[in-house]
Amino acid sequence: MTAQDMDKKDRLQEIFNEVSSWITPALERAFPEDLYDDITVKAAMYSLMAGGKRIRPAMMYMTAKMIRLDDDQLAVVRRFAQALELIHTYSLIHDDLPAMDNDDLRRGKPTCHKVYGEGIAVLAGDALMNRAYEILFALALKDQANTYPAYNIARLAGVLGMIGGQSIDIASEDKKISLDLLYELQKKKTGALIECAITTPYYIAGDKDDPVSLSLRRLAAHLGLMFQIKDDILDVTSSAEVLGKNCGKDERDDKATFVTLLGLDGAKSRLSEEYNGAIDVLADLAREGYDTSDYQALVDYLYVREN
Repeated sequence: MTAQDMDKKDRLQEIFNEVSSWITPALERAFPEDLYDDITVKAAMYSLMAGGKRIRPAMMYMTAKMIRLDDDQLAVVRRFAQALELIHTYSLIHDDLPAMDNDDLRRGKPTCHKVYGEGIAVLAGDALMNRAYEILFALALKDQANTYPAYNIARLAGVLGMIGGQSIDIASEDKKISLDLLYELQKKKTGALIECAITTPYYIAGDKDDPVSLSLRRLAAHLGLMFQIKDDILDVTSSAEVLGKNCGKDERDDKATFVTLLGLDGAKSRLSEEYNGAIDVLADLAREGYDTSDYQALVDYLYVREN
């Protein structure tokens, strides 16, 4: 590892630490204080506070810093990041249920339904989703500038995005699907919330259709596919102890992945293509005067990560 690589790794760890300090208090206060004895809220908080790198809040934070939002705007971004992390966590709770992926390990801990039962786990996911929409509505009511980014998160969390991807995923079990359909599946299932994370700060302060906005959406598309391709690779090359979740489940469930369709070497090649695409977008943004060094560190991390 070169000195430059070490510098990037150290900077990324600094970012993760900054993001943890920035977002954790907001997540700890996700629900009104008088509801914390409710069993559904306990289950929701169990999964919400189970750990993880907070990649999506980190992306929101990095975009906000890159486009130089002020402290007041950054406080608004934190509320959006809180809502997005609630949506992401609800999706994980539901994804782990026996009727879906039937997993019993998430982030190195028993999954929500293993601890609280299936019924409460369903309600916990629902509670997180509904609470996220309460936050988004409150933001939109407070300032009209927040309306489009709130709507966009709701849109991309639904059938046009994350839920639509999960729908394709379930419908594709035990079937051979095309590479094009797999791309559509993962762009929706994984990529949609990553798009929300990367673009939301810019939508708060800028034009949703200007060249910078389009570049951010391109970056999100590359990073979403990088994240998923790497997940598919790690599912066959890593272990539960390293990943904090069960491995080999894609083969167990006969799911189409980039590895099953392209082979391990082919998946690694596609990962490299998406990495290079992300680097090209960052170069475009740098030419527009933005400091993309933090995103460069994140892109490098997603390319080589081991968990």
